[in-house]
Amino acid sequence: MLRSEVRSQKSEIRNQKSEIRNQKSEVRSPRCQAMANEPNKRVKSAKDLDVYKLAYELAMTIFRISQGFPPEERFALITQIRRSSRSVCLNLREAWAKRRYEAHFVNKLTDCDAENSETDSSVDFARDCQYISADEHQVLTGKCAEIGRMLGQMYWHAGY
Repeated sequence: MLRSEVRSQKSEIRNQKSEIRNQKSEVRSPRCQAMANEPNKRVKSAKDLDVYKLAYELAMTIFRISQGFPPEERFALITQIRRSSRSVCLNLREAWAKRRYEAHFVNKLTDCDAENSETDSSVDFARDCQYISADEHQVLTGKCAEIGRMLGQMYWHAGY
């Protein structure tokens, strides 16, 4: 084989590898895209994710509801439930910032899921202590479950 043919083949292989890398990045970089309202819309921020919007809505609902909890829960349940519900959003923002690094991305999603589970448990305590009604409990735990499903979809899209 002539050197020019070898160079040509090497160049073609490099182009193919580059094309494969581009295809992989198109699949990986918008990992969270599946969670956006419009499937073909490019996600520019974690705030564009449906899971973020739902988690934020849940955190704000919990804030409003927890304002009616008794004062003796101020440094116990109120602080805990507010912190864990807000942490879901905060960890989603961190996951988004680390999305190019798969291990960091998945680690932050795992943190989101853990905080969401903690929020769900705190909602159970609020119901059992009779700080919220059974209907409020059902709505809040339904949102926690939906957030958990959405996070699971993000894991799946990340290859886990």
